[in-house]
Amino acid sequence: MSHLPTRRPGVALTGLIALGILLGDSGAAQAQPTDIAGSPSGAPGTGSTSGSGGSFAAPDPVSTLPAPATTAIRLAGAPNFRDIGGYRTADGHTVRTGKVFRSNKLGGLTDADLATLAAANVNLDVDLRNTSERAAAPDRVPAGARYQVADVESADGGVSFHDFPAVTLGVAVVDGLLNGSTDLGQSVFYPFMIDYHGGDVAFGSLLTAIAQNTGGATIYHCTYGKDRTGWATAVLLTILGVPRDVVNADYLASNAELGNPTAVQLSWLEAAFNEVDRLYGSFDAYVHDGLGLSQATVDTLRAELLN
Repeated sequence: MSHLPTRRPGVALTGLIALGILLGDSGAAQAQPTDIAGSPSGAPGTGSTSGSGGSFAAPDPVSTLPAPATTAIRLAGAPNFRDIGGYRTADGHTVRTGKVFRSNKLGGLTDADLATLAAANVNLDVDLRNTSERAAAPDRVPAGARYQVADVESADGGVSFHDFPAVTLGVAVVDGLLNGSTDLGQSVFYPFMIDYHGGDVAFGSLLTAIAQNTGGATIYHCTYGKDRTGWATAVLLTILGVPRDVVNADYLASNAELGNPTAVQLSWLEAAFNEVDRLYGSFDAYVHDGLGLSQATVDTLRAELLN
């Protein structure tokens, strides 16, 4: 497999961070934690992986991570394409296969790849990339599928942050240094996916689209399928009740899929989860107050994606 470079934070988001620092604008009051109401009987809270309230378990050491789920579907033009299904949840369910796929960019799909996706009933393609990325490498969309943009770096809704950008930047840099990150740019990018309002809109839009797509399968992606796509998958699997160590394993599988042992680092994903705790106090509050998902949407995701 090719040795793909680590993705640097997008120019668009980097500029927005700098603008936010210059303006000294947090954009919104710090969110307060709330509990999920009306979870199905016996089901964990959105962020629960142990069945206790609305918190998720601390990550296990990397050496104990289980092997990620596999899928029979592979695409020649998208090496980081994967089914997110097959994982067991903490309360004994299994994430359904053939319903949601994660991937890197789709511009290199072959005709055979497109036929494979059409046969898998993929009828929704959600693109997390920014404007310049989409222009440089447009998607090849399966026949009959709907194309939707959920740009994580978009400023269409204005430039606002949940905390002062200088604070988020400082915390991210210090944490990256303490955790031995080999790429401080990525250590900064992950927390800002949570701090930046545009990220809320994009990830909330993606998850809502998945919940609403009951008649087919969804594929979502960014450029390499590891950072924006990695966080989106971590959020979705956590909502479904997949234990944190399995979420970590799925995230780290990008290193093998892309043929780059440092394509992603666990400290980056942990930085995003830590930012959720810092800003919202709980994963549940992030899902509801940050991403704007209703309890009905959360329940639909679980009903549609769990066996």
